[in-house]
Amino acid sequence: MILSTTRNPWYVGLVLAAIAVVRAAIQRLDLSTSPLPFSILRFGLFVVTFSAIFNALSVHFGRTVLFVIPPAIPYLGGPVTLEALVYGTLNGLVLTGLFAAFTVFNQAVTIRQLIRLVPQAFFPVAIMVSIAITFVPVTLRHARDIREAQAVRGHRLRGLRDWLPLVMPLLVGGLERALQLAEAMTARGFASTDEAGHDALTRLTILLGLTLLIGGWLLRLVWGYAVGGLLLLLAGIGLIMGILWRVGRRVSRTNYRPQPWTGADWAIVAGAVGAAAGFVVPWPGLDRSSIFFYPYPQLSWPAFQPLLGLVIAGLLVPALLALRLPVKNKRGVKRPSPTAQRGEPQIPPAGGLGGP
Repeated sequence: MILSTTRNPWYVGLVLAAIAVVRAAIQRLDLSTSPLPFSILRFGLFVVTFSAIFNALSVHFGRTVLFVIPPAIPYLGGPVTLEALVYGTLNGLVLTGLFAAFTVFNQAVTIRQLIRLVPQAFFPVAIMVSIAITFVPVTLRHARDIREAQAVRGHRLRGLRDWLPLVMPLLVGGLERALQLAEAMTARGFASTDEAGHDALTRLTILLGLTLLIGGWLLRLVWGYAVGGLLLLLAGIGLIMGILWRVGRRVSRTNYRPQPWTGADWAIVAGAVGAAAGFVVPWPGLDRSSIFFYPYPQLSWPAFQPLLGLVIAGLLVPALLALRLPVKNKRGVKRPSPTAQRGEPQIPPAGGLGGP
């Protein structure tokens, strides 16, 4: 949320630093997650470099001209400015931060925990999304196993035809896994027909809620009716939430291992919501002008609001909680954290930090 609302390099850098700290704290717990096919640092270097060069060559605007490309070159001809280069770099840093944030979230929260956070009305959709998310790492692991097995048999990649012994087992294995998964889901009654959950009343109620939501938004922003627009917005949101709650009560979901919502989970949510609210909600007495940094037409030194920088510290709550959890030594045996060795009370493991 913060990265999508600002291009100020001070705030973007603080968010990237917070993500790096949380990632280091989570890696300290030695969570068993699937490795990425490429590192976040390599991804960031590629994205930042490409975004900076692309924006500098495509946006010929700014007062600080670095050099001029001949106008005879189509689409690229014109002045290359420092402002365009800086703005492209900031966009690349934002994309890198979003990718790193989702990577850390994937390392800390398992698919099973993520599905449990989804409302019951969207439980079938959550199952399908989780299957799609796990498809890529499973396919990569299967491809690595096939390549190692073919290498033991003496197979070498010399040309295009040599890929056939790798592609065909991968395709057949993927189809077999899909059939086994479909049979298992059918045996457990997944997506069984429920006419009551798809009646006309439910569809009409959702359509009415969306109509009220869009109408309230138009009244508030286009025609200037603040009170009436707000009432329609609240009515639409309440109607949609009510029908989703009604549909969710009809969806049966069995939890073989219930996972309670602990105080650490509430602390993580409070820190993230507080950090986002500082950049989205206009608080009285808080100068938010530094959020909207724009290097055009003349590059200037970005402003910094200490209160907004302090708000970003709410993103460090997962790292602070992770430091109090038991870690593993080189032999794989869990040992208590330094605070536990001093005899201080420990916070129970958070569900969002890989707890049981």
